[in-house]
Amino acid sequence: MDHNEELLLPAPHEELLPAHAGNTSQYALKTLISWSAPGRPFQKRNKEYFFNILIIMLLVEVILFLFSQYILMVLVLSLVFLTYALNTVAPHDFLYKVTSEGIQVEDHFFLWQELYDFYLKKQGGVDVVVIGTKMWYPGELILVLGELHPEQIRDVLIQFLPYREYVKPTFMDKSAHWMEKNFPLDRSSNSSTK
Repeated sequence: MDHNEELLLPAPHEELLPAHAGNTSQYALKTLISWSAPGRPFQKRNKEYFFNILIIMLLVEVILFLFSQYILMVLVLSLVFLTYALNTVAPHDFLYKVTSEGIQVEDHFFLWQELYDFYLKKQGGVDVVVIGTKMWYPGELILVLGELHPEQIRDVLIQFLPYREYVKPTFMDKSAHWMEKNFPLDRSSNSSTK
């Protein structure tokens, strides 16, 4: 190849270019709705709640000690510490955006093709929207609505995803509800579930 020869590149195909190359509004990312809310449902717990958890933990630890299950004892201690941490440290606010291309949670973006359906529910006393994903991980996106009204988010999401009005509770959901109703860890949660 001679250094004086011109390098010939193929011309771009016209069908790959937008119809109006100067008009990018057709391809612009549009934010349909955005809001700021805590990263997870949070409910401040009282001393009675932590005292009851401590009593239950001590009983379980004694039983595990009697059966020489030391690794399970460490596991129970770590779960109690995690419960304590999640119920005392309030989450910071996240920025949520629903755009024409998908859903953005802080720096993570989920395309509409990756999402399956959605439904609304109350979790921990706050309104959340639960969005199912097609992939195994994360499985579900739980977005706290904060000050946003549930109908506002439903009206936007229904344009892109199927809406489930009723979600059949699983065995674990039923079990957790029964335990919370019959064996409350504090009186305030007992009065709110009735």
